[in-house]
Amino acid sequence: MASLGHIAVGMAASRVYRHGQPTRWSTPASMTLWSLLSFLPDADVVGFSFGVEYGDPWGHRGATHSLLFAAAAGALAGVSARILGLPARRTMLVATLVLASHGLLDTLTNGGLGSALFWPFDLTRYFAPRNPIPVAPIGLDFFSWEGSAIVAVELLLFAPLLWFALRRPQADGDAGPRAYWLAAWAVVVLLLAWRGEVLYRLIG
Repeated sequence: MASLGHIAVGMAASRVYRHGQPTRWSTPASMTLWSLLSFLPDADVVGFSFGVEYGDPWGHRGATHSLLFAAAAGALAGVSARILGLPARRTMLVATLVLASHGLLDTLTNGGLGSALFWPFDLTRYFAPRNPIPVAPIGLDFFSWEGSAIVAVELLLFAPLLWFALRRPQADGDAGPRAYWLAAWAVVVLLLAWRGEVLYRLIG
């Protein structure tokens, strides 16, 4: 999975969601909640304990990684928000986009099975044409040289989202340096996306 990527999406979503409206949670709490929501599709790993196989419709990267699941869970989040006195439409929209991003990001990884984006109408597991995100080791193996290298790659790939989530408001007319920074980032990411095999050899 794109572990750091999902966290970055959640943090950025929190920034978008909180913009221009009062909220009952602090910024760290809000970012934590949205990041946890971003990981919700990976709850399907619980199925392994009940004999669900990886490639089953409800296996890992199956139904819970679909766009339909994202829409249904997003709608449920909107209903819950209305009950809690929060903006229902905004909650539903942001939650749906965050959940949909999970399956889409997983299609950019270079291992495992693809995401069943169109479940239940199509059980095909899809990968993107290019796969610049290396798959992270599972369990304690994540805390290894390979895991550290993959974290560094994800930091690079998702730096703009993290920057957006954590940056302080800038004065008007101060967009120049940011534009150069984003352009440099885009060039590096394109190189990684199109020449990913070089990156994988370095990590290996």
